[in-house]
Amino acid sequence: MWTSGQVAIDTDGSVPADWEGQARLAFTNVGRALRAAGADWRDVVKLTYFVVDTAALRAIRTVRDELVDTTRPPTSSLVQVAGLVRPDLLLEIEAVAWLP
Repeated sequence: MWTSGQVAIDTDGSVPADWEGQARLAFTNVGRALRAAGADWRDVVKLTYFVVDTAALRAIRTVRDELVDTTRPPTSSLVQVAGLVRPDLLLEIEAVAWLP
């Protein structure tokens, strides 16, 4: 199961201003997409991050580690981009989950 890229836009259209807040909301949105397909974080085998600044990796990993099994984390790729769909967005996350 593949999710489309999820960004940190809340249901009311707001976007957190900081990296941790955006990471937390983007991961929350990925979680919603996973659950809609009958999957959960334990099913995730690959994450792809699109970020406007690679220096924020620590904040992203901090939030990720609250959700995945850190003894067997999913594979991941990090891609630095010039920008995302809105200038206030800092990252986008895609997930691939395996459902047996």
